[in-house]
Amino acid sequence: MHSIAYHQQLARDTSKQHMKTLIRNAQVVLPDQTASTSVLFEDGIISAVGATDNTEADEVIDATGLYLIPGVIDDQVHFRDPGLTHKEDLATGSRACAKGGITTFLEMPNTNPATTTLNALYAKLDLAAEKCLVNYGFYIGATPDNVDVLKSAERTPGIKIFIGSSTGNLLVDQQEALERIFAETTLPVCAHCEDETTVRANAQRLDGGKSFSDHSRIRDHKAAIIATKRAVDLAERNSHRFHVLHVSTAQEVEFLRGCSDLISAEACPHHLFFNVNDYKTLGSLVQMNPSIKNPEDNEELWRGLLDGTISVIATDHAPHTLEEKDQPYPKSPSGLPAVENSLALMLNSVNQGRCTLQQVVSWMCAAPARVWDIVNKGSIQVGFDADLVLVDMNREAEVRNEQQVTKSSWSPWHGTQLKGWPVRTIVRGETVFNDGIFDETVRGTEAKFDHRG
Repeated sequence: MHSIAYHQQLARDTSKQHMKTLIRNAQVVLPDQTASTSVLFEDGIISAVGATDNTEADEVIDATGLYLIPGVIDDQVHFRDPGLTHKEDLATGSRACAKGGITTFLEMPNTNPATTTLNALYAKLDLAAEKCLVNYGFYIGATPDNVDVLKSAERTPGIKIFIGSSTGNLLVDQQEALERIFAETTLPVCAHCEDETTVRANAQRLDGGKSFSDHSRIRDHKAAIIATKRAVDLAERNSHRFHVLHVSTAQEVEFLRGCSDLISAEACPHHLFFNVNDYKTLGSLVQMNPSIKNPEDNEELWRGLLDGTISVIATDHAPHTLEEKDQPYPKSPSGLPAVENSLALMLNSVNQGRCTLQQVVSWMCAAPARVWDIVNKGSIQVGFDADLVLVDMNREAEVRNEQQVTKSSWSPWHGTQLKGWPVRTIVRGETVFNDGIFDETVRGTEAKFDHRG
């Protein structure tokens, strides 16, 4: 069954004019090297890497002094659409993606209504076709009793399980239900791993918590590692591909080093760059689930990235208004916006010598495409979609709340000076963001997933 979004996408693809664009003089980050070369694309597809400067093209982009990387794929965002669109929606969220160099996002199912039925999935795809400036995909959410839906789902990157607090009926922590999901379904599975029993016991011991720092005592290291081990055990016993979302502890990194190739994992910028010491100045702005942890956890997450234990960087972009955040704990909601600054944060890390640009491209482009079987994305090579980003590694700018395009209009990195920024974002061959200017007429397309492997 194909939804309206599917047919709208086909119509756009077939109506595009035959347009050739040549990007010249960039330092192009290829799968195996960075080379000073030119890239040609036409009708949204890369047609040549290493094109000569006299190649005929309708548009020529001189990228002297810039790096060309594949479009970033963010495999974990919450764009609040439908149901909570005063915080964010697909239009504003995808606009923030375009500014941040993200050309494809995968969105989580805890909207209202939750994406736990095929009708809800197709409705989101229809909505995205109308509103999104970049490419998109949507997870199907697991409940204790929707295994039949999960078994028949298509046009989705995979199944999301909340093994920890969530809204509505999305919490799945009963062993029998989890066993069925891992045993009977075939789509890749990802999970929010925090042990609900541990979280509740900690909250009771601390009388619900009184300060923002109590959040990291309630959602502690033990809650994370128990749930991660439980989920990995289910995946290993059932030979089921499993992706650990937002790893936050050193214990999880150490455990994951011994897991099979069925298991992949990701880290988020807030767990890489913030820790419990930041509650003093940022308070609820860094209140997240899973919680931020200790400085030694920051360092072990970096080690996990550098040694390949963690393969993906994603944002877990989960915005709330500042008014909602400005409540005493525990009334303050968990989550923060990140899509328009995540790439810049990592480019800044390259400039600091913490990692290489090639590694950033692996973590933010190639690896998420591989983990979720995304067709023809995540790499600059002939035949792949022309989802591309030009970055200026020498540009310096300060993150400012008043310049954020996310609907929530704030960033926990407000006031942070970063060196290295995306300056032009191209989605399927069309420039959607160019040095502060958006083309609001561009529409992304539905990401395709090949789960046959």
